[in-house]
Amino acid sequence: MRNLYYAADKDIEKAEHGIIYLDEFDKIARKSGANNSITADPGHEGVQQALLKMLEGSVVEFTARGQRKHPEAPTIKVDTKNVLFIVGGAFVGIEKIIAKRLQKASSIGFGAEVQGKDEQPKFDELIHQVRPEDLMEYGIIPEIIGRLPVICTLETLDEDALLRILTEPKNAPVKQYEKLLAMDGVTLEFEEDALRAVAQKAIERKTGARSLKGIIEDVMLDVMYEIPKSDAKRSARSSSRRNASRSTRSRG
Repeated sequence: MRNLYYAADKDIEKAEHGIIYLDEFDKIARKSGANNSITADPGHEGVQQALLKMLEGSVVEFTARGQRKHPEAPTIKVDTKNVLFIVGGAFVGIEKIIAKRLQKASSIGFGAEVQGKDEQPKFDELIHQVRPEDLMEYGIIPEIIGRLPVICTLETLDEDALLRILTEPKNAPVKQYEKLLAMDGVTLEFEEDALRAVAQKAIERKTGARSLKGIIEDVMLDVMYEIPKSDAKRSARSSSRRNASRSTRSRG
């Protein structure tokens, strides 16, 4: 809430109508899923319980940035009743829970169809059928699910989407490396086939857009190491130094 308050230029009314996005929400799921035994993951469940009050709408108090915490320190109060909370995460493995539920539902009765391994639904087909009970089995407590009524799913990024991520954003990996080599006086160009090969490798790793920069880094590591000490680079530097000395002499 402190970050939202400062993002709203310290305007409490604006902050109370802001948007908070909680990423990596699946990381606070209980490791034991729906098992409520004493050996469940109390730390992660405790984090979920702590979020309940804020999600359902309450007055949150916090101190200003850089201020030391003590009982008499002045606090800032923000009501979260009208704040829009959006949570997201990869939820790795939830497709198995969905498939298990669907298989159990379709395998009951004499007329049930038994699917072979080749006929098993793919991830994109499964993820669109997620239900609140699947999230509960994954390890999200029912109270949290009840306060997040809208469930939206995203499909796997395809090759074209990864290609756009590589090239189009302002801080795209391709643009970053072009800027880095431009500092050494080198013009860097990527062919589309090479970029598609990077996207295909990311798909093979099943890590989405996260691995794009790492794949390019592996390819560019030797190039970026060799460029500063290459003959072409040395000649360019010596030429620029000569030109600089000539201009200095002429000025003198």
